[in-house]
Amino acid sequence: MRYISTRGEAPVLNFKEVVLTGLARDGGLYLPESWPQFSKEDIQSLAGMSYAEAAAFLLQPFLGDSIDAADFRKMTEKAYAGFVHNAVVPVSQLDSNEFLMELYHGPTLAFKDVALQLLGLLYDHLLAREGKRVTIVGATSGDTGSAAIEACRGREAVDIFILHPKGRVSEVQRRQMTTVLDDNVHNIAVEGDFDDCQAMVKAMFNDHDFRDSLAVSAVNSINWARVMAQIVYYFTVGVSLGAPSRPVSFSVPSGNFGDVYAGYAASKMGLPVEQLIVATNRNDILSRFFNSGEYRKSGVNPTISPSMDIQVSSNFERFLADLYGRDGGAVSDLMQKLDSEGGFSVNMSLLNEGIFSAGCCDEEETLATIRRTLKDSAKLVDPHTAVGLAVGNRCRKNKDIPLVTLSTAHPAKFPDAVEEATGERPGLPKHMADLFSRDERLVDLPNNLETVKSYIKERARILTEA
Repeated sequence: MRYISTRGEAPVLNFKEVVLTGLARDGGLYLPESWPQFSKEDIQSLAGMSYAEAAAFLLQPFLGDSIDAADFRKMTEKAYAGFVHNAVVPVSQLDSNEFLMELYHGPTLAFKDVALQLLGLLYDHLLAREGKRVTIVGATSGDTGSAAIEACRGREAVDIFILHPKGRVSEVQRRQMTTVLDDNVHNIAVEGDFDDCQAMVKAMFNDHDFRDSLAVSAVNSINWARVMAQIVYYFTVGVSLGAPSRPVSFSVPSGNFGDVYAGYAASKMGLPVEQLIVATNRNDILSRFFNSGEYRKSGVNPTISPSMDIQVSSNFERFLADLYGRDGGAVSDLMQKLDSEGGFSVNMSLLNEGIFSAGCCDEEETLATIRRTLKDSAKLVDPHTAVGLAVGNRCRKNKDIPLVTLSTAHPAKFPDAVEEATGERPGLPKHMADLFSRDERLVDLPNNLETVKSYIKERARILTEA
């Protein structure tokens, strides 16, 4: 398996190199040169597998000869052994043909655990084999940071620096990051929004001297392995609802486009997906694009679903690469327009034949959906899941086809919004019951790239030469 950059100018890499590199050196994102293909018989065989077995089976083609199949099988077993539900990603039923994919049974109660528990083990395996170490730098709008820290805490070959927008993540999300006191974990609260944090991380990757001297790698969905691991649950849930004998639709709360892109990848690999519904809050750049063909920044508004308070969706570039037939020059031109003009347009004819639909949900509808879901289905959901439910029902084309909404976080991560909607304050599970009494460690830094880079340089344990 070979990996190419969305912008077409970076070296072609293998899986090991992609995991340790993160962002391509031309500023693009890596994606597989071609999609592995699974037959109907292959997909049907998933029905008898555990989640770990399914992950090993579906993801092995992406690894090439970078990791032995037996070693990878051990990694998937270890990655998902700590999830509190034996199914890892169980499905619950809301209505006759409407379902929730519960992605919050990992250690930090959010969907990012599903990929990051595996990515942490991939780092361990690849670095130990070569006697190397990395400096992980990431930006989070809430959930990636805590899941990444949990996956990397205490690892000898990794230093991890996570940037989050100060005051724009929930208190539970912040404390899940800042109460991890391992020496290799560093939390940075940036005076700005998530897009500011993400722009800084991309700038650090594009500073090749900084990147090479600290062996900088990515743990957010810039890293292909993050998206790759998320493909698995589309297949396992799809099979549980009748695939490949019948198609399935998915509604995905969307901010950085990684989770929904994994669903797109699953469809390219053979899963019969009828619709992929992109559900956004009032930061609606993605829904505007799929309904108009225009992708244009308009500023970020804080909401009760903060993990989706994003304007520049990193993984969207991977979708553009496929939309334009892997034409790196065309993708580069579009991303240059985004930087210089604040946006770009594509011909709607490129979108009309696809599986994507999209819509947005305001704060009032989000709260009403949380309230209605509890009343009608006795299910308490977080505000991100509520956005997915509301938009999914509005954009659904065929009620005879199962609709699965991705439930991306435990409601206890957003207790204020849930309580406002229902009068019921969700409690944290036992292993987090003392979260609000734990000591915190973080640093507040200005929205200044050089200041943040200096902070990281002073604390990263460097084993490479500049």
